[in-house]
Amino acid sequence: MRVVRQQRRLWRRAGRIADSLPLPSPFDATAFIASVAERRGRPIEILPVPLPHTAPCGLLATTGGTDYILCTRDTTTLHREHILLHEAAHLLFGHDREADADAGALGILIPHLPPTLVRQVLGRTCYSEPHEQEAEVLASLLRYRALRNDAVSPPPGQGRSRAAALIGEPVRRPDGN
Repeated sequence: MRVVRQQRRLWRRAGRIADSLPLPSPFDATAFIASVAERRGRPIEILPVPLPHTAPCGLLATTGGTDYILCTRDTTTLHREHILLHEAAHLLFGHDREADADAGALGILIPHLPPTLVRQVLGRTCYSEPHEQEAEVLASLLRYRALRNDAVSPPPGQGRSRAAALIGEPVRRPDGN
């Protein structure tokens, strides 16, 4: 029963965060990250990097002045979008303010960034950790809402919704019915 209450609290908290965020329509993860950066008042740089298969697909590194989202360069658009949402979720939950840096991995991935500047590195290594569960729930909720919004609202300048584009428009007979 305790686990169920914890999960409900997590979903409510993630829902409150998601409700407070405007989502670009049509959804664009890079534009969303830019809005998160503006909201936080500090830049977020997205760095596509070649990550080994044994490494997490994405990492969040924070410094005194900039947040860096490292995501694997070799993945699908959908997976990249989820990685970006997951790492942004860490920022939105405030995980970047809660732990010290383990800059060793970051130094290998982006050697031009001095390890002394890095305050924290977060990577998806264990989904049972509470921070990872929070980030996954919020990322999934944001993605769901973005898909729902895009299906309901046609992209600017287009008269049909994404759902209509996927399943087609109703066929009209020559007599107009």
